[in-house]
Amino acid sequence: MVQVWNPNGKYRVVSTKPMPGTRWINLLIEQDCRVEICTRKKTILSVEDIIALIGDKCDGWLSCVYVSVFQLTEDWGETLFSALSRAGGKAFSNMAVGYNNVDVNAANKYGVAVGNTPGVLTETTAELAASLSLSAARRIVEADEFMRAGLYDGWLPNLFVGNLLKGQTVGVIGAGRIGSAYARMMVEGFKMNLIYYDLYQATRLEKFVTGMSVTYAEFLKANGEQPVTWKRAASMDEVLREADVISLHPILDKTTYHLVNKERLAIMKKEAILVNCSRGPVIDEVALVEHLKQNPMFRVGLDVFEDEPYMKPGLADLKNAVVVPHIASASKWTREGMATLAALNVLGKIKGYPVWSDPNRIEPFLNENVPPPAASPSIVNSKALGK
Repeated sequence: MVQVWNPNGKYRVVSTKPMPGTRWINLLIEQDCRVEICTRKKTILSVEDIIALIGDKCDGWLSCVYVSVFQLTEDWGETLFSALSRAGGKAFSNMAVGYNNVDVNAANKYGVAVGNTPGVLTETTAELAASLSLSAARRIVEADEFMRAGLYDGWLPNLFVGNLLKGQTVGVIGAGRIGSAYARMMVEGFKMNLIYYDLYQATRLEKFVTGMSVTYAEFLKANGEQPVTWKRAASMDEVLREADVISLHPILDKTTYHLVNKERLAIMKKEAILVNCSRGPVIDEVALVEHLKQNPMFRVGLDVFEDEPYMKPGLADLKNAVVVPHIASASKWTREGMATLAALNVLGKIKGYPVWSDPNRIEPFLNENVPPPAASPSIVNSKALGK
């Protein structure tokens, strides 16, 4: 049930699940940590399970979860932070960017540092959003199932006709790091025009697309093609109305809960593609299921779900939905990097290191050829704790 590394280590660090790679373990062992890894097959540990693992002495805690709001996962609040504090715990870290499962105020109350792992997921998550866009557009999953079922008798003119991406418009809602990375992939890879909405101007993204348009212009014109264009929309509805492919990358809060609902689905193009690799509840999944049923040429690619790990009734039966189990960060490099950053968050607090100045500049921590900086990569409540 519990795998122990370096049993005589001075500092006790517990991980709720085995995490990818071994570097994170070695980094903790090198700093005299006893590492305990819960190996229970149970996906979601209860409060009672975690309290039992904390025991009487625990210096740090690694929570191996990747969360969406309302997801059934480890719920770290008053009870658990109180137990961790009583055991001498100084730090907690999600192996995730999000920390919606964490009551940060409770952590502040007990002086526990809360770590997360931004920066390492950007390109990997954007790549999955691009993959879902292409899979939905070209009906890859439907065609794969058809082929495996032995139904292919030969080429037909109308067999799995999908959508062309080149020259179409890609819409991005939320042009932060991941949204901008996705936009660049779609513009550069498929020569799609861009429309985006964000409360803040995505200056770097705009410069990239503008520069691409300028440098590409002569080449494209010489080949009889039009340069790519971009526009910052005045509203989310403008993106939904105009784009052929829409990818959602907003934060989840009261203003973005059910951002895509029945009314907004109705204003989208009948053959549009909607992709979500952000947070499940930004889409009203019940309304989405009904819209997919009524509009068979409308397609979605989903990595997250409103009641994760469950899907709303009917979604799994729909051929125009591509659904994957929250694997946006699931590249070997990214997952091992997340484990390393989470471990270093905890180690940094235990050792009294300062907090790293830029949580999105994480390359120095992931270079295996040199020792990592003596710092915690990302502590979300560092100001509250006076760090």
